[in-house]
Amino acid sequence: MNNHLFALREYMKQQGLDALIVPTNDPHFSEYVSPRFKCREWLTGFTGSAGTAVVTQADAALFTDSRYFLQAEQQLQDSGFELKKEGLPESESIAAYLKSRLGKGSVGVDGKLYAVAGFSALEAELEPLSLAAVSDPFEKVWGDRPPLPDTEAFLMDDALAGATIAEKLQALRAKLKPEANSIYIASALDEVAWLLNLRGGDVAYTPVNIAYAAVELDTDSVHLFINPQKLKAGDAARLKEQRVSIHAYGDFEPQLERIAAAKNVIFNGHRTNVSTQKAVQRSGSKLTPEGGAFGAISLLKAVKNEAEVAGIRRAMIADGVAWVRFWRWLEENVDSGSLTEIGAGEQLRRLRAQCPDFLEESFSPIVGYREHGAIVHYSATPESSIALGRDTFILIDTGGQYRCGTTDITRTLHLGAPSEQEKTDYTLVLKGHLQLSAAKFPYGTRGAQLDMLARQPLMQHHLTYLHGTGHGVGHCLCVHEGPQSIRLNENPAMLEPNMLTSCEPGVYRANRYGIRIENLVLTVPSGESEFGKFLQLEPVTLCPIDLKALNVALLNPCDVEYLNRYHGKVYQLLSPLLEGDDKEFLKKKTEKITTL
Repeated sequence: MNNHLFALREYMKQQGLDALIVPTNDPHFSEYVSPRFKCREWLTGFTGSAGTAVVTQADAALFTDSRYFLQAEQQLQDSGFELKKEGLPESESIAAYLKSRLGKGSVGVDGKLYAVAGFSALEAELEPLSLAAVSDPFEKVWGDRPPLPDTEAFLMDDALAGATIAEKLQALRAKLKPEANSIYIASALDEVAWLLNLRGGDVAYTPVNIAYAAVELDTDSVHLFINPQKLKAGDAARLKEQRVSIHAYGDFEPQLERIAAAKNVIFNGHRTNVSTQKAVQRSGSKLTPEGGAFGAISLLKAVKNEAEVAGIRRAMIADGVAWVRFWRWLEENVDSGSLTEIGAGEQLRRLRAQCPDFLEESFSPIVGYREHGAIVHYSATPESSIALGRDTFILIDTGGQYRCGTTDITRTLHLGAPSEQEKTDYTLVLKGHLQLSAAKFPYGTRGAQLDMLARQPLMQHHLTYLHGTGHGVGHCLCVHEGPQSIRLNENPAMLEPNMLTSCEPGVYRANRYGIRIENLVLTVPSGESEFGKFLQLEPVTLCPIDLKALNVALLNPCDVEYLNRYHGKVYQLLSPLLEGDDKEFLKKKTEKITTL
């Protein structure tokens, strides 16, 4: 019996709720949440990074997407939760699920864990059921709940950030063009971090702090809501010099009522929670929502400045050096039988940590051998981790957070003798990767217009993948950020110069193997003609692409030329930092190939 589910149902009875929806969120809508806010995980036992639990007195379900179907099936056994697969033609929505089971009644959500826009949309979908924003239910039912994190915060040097706090505030005001007597609420942790050049370690894999910011747009004043004990005296003094007032994190809503009184409050409905909205409403202020899913700060930070780009390039070199050393270690030791999925991830982390700029990994390592590679977001556990070998692919998707930038790289390696089908699958994924990477396109192009370049080689063979092809990446911030993306779903955000995006097509054979090849690419100017200005994608990830499973006959001369040029760049930039066997290994892995 799931005692956590029983306790939550008792709470629901006391509150007069017929159902409760538990998203995978913190009050700031972070991708990764601190242990205190892993309420859905505590309730269901499912550890994936995305999913929503829905509980009634009679039923319970976990809704998640294709990345986690296999993982969820395994982890939800005997949990009392039924798996609901999102994104399929026959998929049932959360609203439809609840209406089919309740007919009438009250549905509750934690007001701090639902965005204003999401709450309004769900409220309309649920009619005639009523939707109520309640105070944190898990404060009542989770007895040994972890406290808020208290890791130390630190300020980035302005030279590394590429802009001072004052310069970023000026850019924000210019972007918003606010009316008089306005303030702006920044709720997303990476937005607060970027705006104030502040980093920390409160959330796994993301160097941010649990904090809010309220920006007075008519003055130079900013209000930062954070645990003041997290700030070193020198950093606190530097912030105050920049007219940043420091308040306790727990005082955010009562202080916001005071600060916002009789003002125009600008907020993003997709990134501001309902509880914050109610605090502003209590102040009697005017509420002005931004348009779109991403706020002004997200749009600004997505376009990297020159210092950020230089830092990202430096991070890629450090990451590439670690990867080459890791790959050689893997090939030389795999026959020992002692290398495991978990051990491989730990070794790569140790090698990355040799760089003085390294802070932490940018997400939980995905090292999937054999059938585990087909689980798109597989995370090895002591129970699931298997020994590595040579009989099929090892998919390795990892990344690092460095003070100068964020990395995310996937390489799929075959250390044995690949079959013809393995060669075909691998080469089609690589071909799609190369076709997208080599694209040139006019200003104003959106990611959805480019996505088919990566998928077409696979689709010609009736293959595809269900995840997106590319996501934005931050600068010493979130490994997944917007507004840009490259995916089939329409997204109005255009790819702009100095946006950093991933390129990661793949194919997954259930219960056999998975293949994915990922580089990060920078959007850069390509040239200008009578038809306008054009852009292209420059790969900034620096690591050889495995050629063991390559079927050169499936590549055209342009593919081969691009791959050889990329490998030449990798060798040029990494070889000066490698010696002896490591350098010789890199040379071998970047040798030119020719068409048949």
